[in-house]
Amino acid sequence: MASYYDLLGVAPTASADEIKIAFRREIAKYHPDKVQHLGHEFQDIAAVKAADLTQAYKTLTDDSRRAEYDADLAAGGAAPAGSRVSHAPPAHSARPSDPPRPAPSRSPSRDPDPPPDGGTRFSTDRAGAGDLVRKAALARFRQAVDAEFGRCDETPVQGFEIACAPPKGRFWSKTPPRVLARFVPQVDAAAVSESWALASRRKWDDQRELCVFVMGAAVAPAGELARAIAEERRRPGAAPLVLVPINTRSWAAHIPNDAPPIVKALVTKLKTA
Repeated sequence: MASYYDLLGVAPTASADEIKIAFRREIAKYHPDKVQHLGHEFQDIAAVKAADLTQAYKTLTDDSRRAEYDADLAAGGAAPAGSRVSHAPPAHSARPSDPPRPAPSRSPSRDPDPPPDGGTRFSTDRAGAGDLVRKAALARFRQAVDAEFGRCDETPVQGFEIACAPPKGRFWSKTPPRVLARFVPQVDAAAVSESWALASRRKWDDQRELCVFVMGAAVAPAGELARAIAEERRRPGAAPLVLVPINTRSWAAHIPNDAPPIVKALVTKLKTA
């Protein structure tokens, strides 16, 4: 498992200053301001991660504790990152004696501390927060699918994180549609075109309808999305599918008029999950 050095992304020979910089860089990814819009389970994950980082910082910036940790690590007995979490409070509930942490951001778009390296740290922090949002969105979508269909047969499809064929249960008047879902940085015309192309590459061996969900925290205006979907449908030989853009900030969806009822049912579950 990862060591405290791996957790902070520093070499075992890193100085105290390098460890401090690394701690600030990593802890910013899990600041409460950056995860407050996620579900409770992912806020808990962020809190545990912050506790791991805090414990690593406190160990590696204390000369005696670091020497003991290094000796244990060399002997193969050092506790890996995350094994001592219960002894370290989350960074956002730290006491005055705890290591420094980023101050709460004044606005959603401002980083807690000005990046000293021309923006590299801010980009790294934003990428870490974005990955947490992606995982949270996909987990919420999978939860909605499981609640609606029960266990689905999954078949990996390039470009999609979720690809499932709901069971042909006796409660359905007809075979339920196949569901594909992906998370993208920006749900716009380009994402619509790319998603349509990715879904069309696969030749399916059944007659199920195909519903493609494209999710993201940044979404283009509804008019742009509607035009992009209409354009894909007009393409010669276009695959017959239903594409649904979803805003993961509000879970609002652009649902086509011809979408099967299950699309509305899934969106409803996403909003109430």
